[in-house]
Amino acid sequence: MICSMSASQNKDSMKTSNSHSSIQALNPGSLDIIGDVHGELDALNQLLEHLGYGEQGEHPDGRHLVFVGDLCDRGPDSPGVIRLVRDMVEAGNAQMVLGNHEISFLRDQAKDGSGWYQAKRVERDNHKYAPYAEATIAEILEFKEFLSFLPVALEREDLRIVHAAWDQASIEKVREIPLGSIADFYNQWEHETKKHLHESGMLEAYRQEQADWKSRIEDEHQQVDFLHHTAKFDEVSQMYNPIRVLTSGVERKGTYPFYSSGKWRFVERVGWWNDYADPIPVVVGHYWRKYGQINANSLGKGDPDLFIGISPFAWLGLNRNVFCVDYSVGGRWRDRKDHIAPPSKFKLGALQWPENKIVFDDGSVEALVK
Repeated sequence: MICSMSASQNKDSMKTSNSHSSIQALNPGSLDIIGDVHGELDALNQLLEHLGYGEQGEHPDGRHLVFVGDLCDRGPDSPGVIRLVRDMVEAGNAQMVLGNHEISFLRDQAKDGSGWYQAKRVERDNHKYAPYAEATIAEILEFKEFLSFLPVALEREDLRIVHAAWDQASIEKVREIPLGSIADFYNQWEHETKKHLHESGMLEAYRQEQADWKSRIEDEHQQVDFLHHTAKFDEVSQMYNPIRVLTSGVERKGTYPFYSSGKWRFVERVGWWNDYADPIPVVVGHYWRKYGQINANSLGKGDPDLFIGISPFAWLGLNRNVFCVDYSVGGRWRDRKDHIAPPSKFKLGALQWPENKIVFDDGSVEALVK
């Protein structure tokens, strides 16, 4: 459940943050907040050019870049994207929060599209994503060193940035985590989650169900029944770990199976912004917003659409103060596979704050609506 705080409580909470916390202060001034990049280096370079940034992320008007996470996986050059963003962050011209794909990378967790560093994913990934640049062992170590010292969320009095969900209870727990130890704390919470699942009997039921359906669970061409034990297991696993909540969002048991990101799933994402009552705006990525007509199933994204009937340029939620800046550029592999020439319907965008407009990698600009 999304927790709210009063304005005075928010200010007091921010005062307790420090330079060693995994919840960091957001840069002052005007910002360009860039959505999930997913290894699309060309799109990122084009967007930065349209925004007026130099090679190290410097801007003639003193603007700063902010990345909402998910730099890597699926695209043709994840190492190149991480190198570029790292250089701009280390130059002091950009900030970034961790996304669920960075968390998986730090934990060596095999994930759809991670063949650029995960040898065991190469065979499965190549039919969709190849060709793609692979990272050397030295680069992998360097990237982990850089990413491990990034925050999970950024905040200032007029704006908050997190990859997937601003849940105040989770924020306060993660606020106590020192920079450089996110993977350790994530693993610790995963251990506590597994202990809870084991003691409740949910783990045993889940394992049996997964064993029974092992041959079909990652095959999109094989229909599966709704796996109730798997659904409950996944819901508890998601919501027990506060880092998961902030980087992957709020989830609940669904009503039907759907195929997404390489396997059949039984929990659905929740539009948490519909319960977000705080006055401070929040910018997120993660949710594969659509600029135009996109067949999500062709991307292996069968999730219920959280944006049905909502303009792609609209602020979301109770107070119309939550914005998703992910415009599905991670789906450009589909264009390459189908030999579709640019311009792409899968876009990389940057929300300009406080101008309240969005700039895309093709140079188009859209005013946002409340």
